[in-house]
Amino acid sequence: MKKKIIIIGLILLLFPLVSDAQCAMCRAVLESEEGMGTAKGINDGIVYLMAVPYILVGALFFFVYKKMKN
Repeated sequence: MKKKIIIIGLILLLFPLVSDAQCAMCRAVLESEEGMGTAKGINDGIVYLMAVPYILVGALFFFVYKKMKN
């Protein structure tokens, strides 16, 4: 059981690294740029902002689970 939880946790932590999130307007403006360096930075920032709430909620559920188990 503990092994499953660790595997699921790793998958959830690594999933945002694969996703590529942008709104349509941001994508249109950033794709017109030459170097695409700004677009990469915007993508990384969006993924970071998206991942933090999921990590916090996951930690909350982990502590509640531990508390309920005891």
